[in-house]
Amino acid sequence: MSQTVFRVMALVGYLGLWILLPAWYAWLSPSAALPLALVLGFLMLPLAFALPGMLRGKAYTHAWSSLLSLAYFGHGIGEAWTFPSDRPYGLAEVVLSLLWFTGAIFYVRAVKRGRSH
Repeated sequence: MSQTVFRVMALVGYLGLWILLPAWYAWLSPSAALPLALVLGFLMLPLAFALPGMLRGKAYTHAWSSLLSLAYFGHGIGEAWTFPSDRPYGLAEVVLSLLWFTGAIFYVRAVKRGRSH
């Protein structure tokens, strides 16, 4: 597979979380216990740090953001396990974070191999 395919995988997973998380907590299943601003701030702020580098295709950003994707993987597993009513959203978060992780790791690998030749 090419760099482009891996970059698209990473972007689909990453940007998918930008869509899923606000939709989940603002409309699909709002939290009764926590304010929306707190939930979205906690979940969206880390994503914002990676946005410029992800959109520009920076290998360094893809590398460190792959570790960030694991936090969303853990969050999705926790939500899916704890709240059966939110299971579809939690599992969607797991899928998107794994897509982001896999795409980012293989994108960095493809970029590094391309530079060595």
